[in-house]
Amino acid sequence: MGRVNSTGRRPDQDDSTPVEAPARAAFRPARLGYLFPIALAVFAIPAAFGAPWFWLVYVVPVGIVYWLARTRTVVDTEAVTVRRPFGSRRVPWESISSLRLQPATRSRGARVSAVLTSGGELPLPAVHVRDLSQLAAASGGRLPDPAGE
Repeated sequence: MGRVNSTGRRPDQDDSTPVEAPARAAFRPARLGYLFPIALAVFAIPAAFGAPWFWLVYVVPVGIVYWLARTRTVVDTEAVTVRRPFGSRRVPWESISSLRLQPATRSRGARVSAVLTSGGELPLPAVHVRDLSQLAAASGGRLPDPAGE
């Protein structure tokens, strides 16, 4: 184990070695989102056991956990795959003409969508504006890096 400089390399490593782009990037909703359905399930205990059939209130937190676990955007050098709770869609890079950034509003955060060559638009769940550099790196050079580096 050697010393590491500020760039994360050992002093004996050559700095001209190219850094490989990640082969794949997965964008998921924040793990903190699981806190809400857990809290909802705990606070529903008095209602769930207060009367017959009120235990069905647990369907809501289970549905939220399923949505959080299933929803994601996976990007690799060949295609963009969007997974939703009840389906998925894989779009090759040749079918994507650009990205559309929708600004944040009071009720929702900023959204990123892929504009398709057919004129449609594919929302990319869990992809934020701050993730665009990682998205460009995982695309294998098909998207320009917005940081310009």
